[in-house]
Amino acid sequence: MRLLHTADWHLGRTLEGRSRIEEQAQFLDELAQIVKEEKIDAILMAGDVFDTVNPPAAAEQLFYDSMSKLSEKGKRPIIVIAGNHDNPDRLSAASPLAFEQNITLIGLPTTDVQEIYLPTVEETLKVGALPYPSESRLKEMLAEEDDELLLRNSYDERVGEIFLKMSSHFTNDSVNIAMSHIYVAGGSSTDSERPIEVGGAYTVAASSLPAAAQYVALGHLHRPQDIKRASTKARYSGSPLAYSFSESGYTKSVTILDAKPGEEVKVTEIPLSSGRPLTRWKAKNGIAEVYQWLDEGKDSTAWIDLEIHLEDALSLEEIHRLRKLHKGFIHIRPVFKEEETVQVQQEQRNVPIEESFAKFYRKQTGGATPSDELVQLFLSLIHTREAEEEE
Repeated sequence: MRLLHTADWHLGRTLEGRSRIEEQAQFLDELAQIVKEEKIDAILMAGDVFDTVNPPAAAEQLFYDSMSKLSEKGKRPIIVIAGNHDNPDRLSAASPLAFEQNITLIGLPTTDVQEIYLPTVEETLKVGALPYPSESRLKEMLAEEDDELLLRNSYDERVGEIFLKMSSHFTNDSVNIAMSHIYVAGGSSTDSERPIEVGGAYTVAASSLPAAAQYVALGHLHRPQDIKRASTKARYSGSPLAYSFSESGYTKSVTILDAKPGEEVKVTEIPLSSGRPLTRWKAKNGIAEVYQWLDEGKDSTAWIDLEIHLEDALSLEEIHRLRKLHKGFIHIRPVFKEEETVQVQQEQRNVPIEESFAKFYRKQTGGATPSDELVQLFLSLIHTREAEEEE
């Protein structure tokens, strides 16, 4: 069977007040075309359908219209789970109507496994679908003490238990897939994701992903990426559009799975062309360089974050002129020579070694904060090394 894994649509999201609903509609049209051309048997949507718990009507209409189109009146099953941006009750409210078109909407965490027979390939698909499992949505208190490490370990253990229970329903004669909207330690994040780690507490270890699944379809991180330390194939499909300038230059995609019972899943990444790219311009030679780029038609369809180096402030007339020449300017940030000097000085200032260590530790552990004891141990090692070098 051929499955399509997608996530993080964030329908209704804006960019500094600019609507992106047309770009999102373009993506969903492109998705429908991919599904048709690639002969997809079922679709897995791993959360964050909407950008807010109370999405605009246009976003909801786009979602339901697209679901109907993608399912082809029930011929193609679709499973959708709630992400941290979604209202789980609101997402699943249309379940009775959606079910008639073979669309499964799952709002709150469950240990149930979705079992779908695909007559096109005469095979059964089993999906352990786990929507965003926060403490409140699990309706559980995972740690009685206010201890971040304790909560992290309890959370990781609880999610692992849910996956294990789901895995008990997997069989050798079915295609077995797990799907969730979680943060897996080691994943590369961007500025456009709303953190769900709570300082590192809501983090799942790669080793806790279910080994019994042939593939784990993940949502939350907007950069397409594999989880390398997992005991089975696991992947974030990423968002279909760039939602912050930190995603500038990323290739957006959906993931296609060729799967058979008892065999290794073949993963293919299909790049997307929908939406306007997000681009950063740094005009170090002043406004003349910006006008040159505009005359050349550079990034004519992009949203642009402009940093322009100046000696004197831009007038309102010049700012209006720039915005008139290119409708895609989101930010126009002047940088003056005095500020450049300050920036260089700030970059060169001595950062306390404990701050550098804490930053490195958070990056390596997916957001955890080192304990005071660990920091003191690190400092003592540094001081010991310095003393040895002085001898």
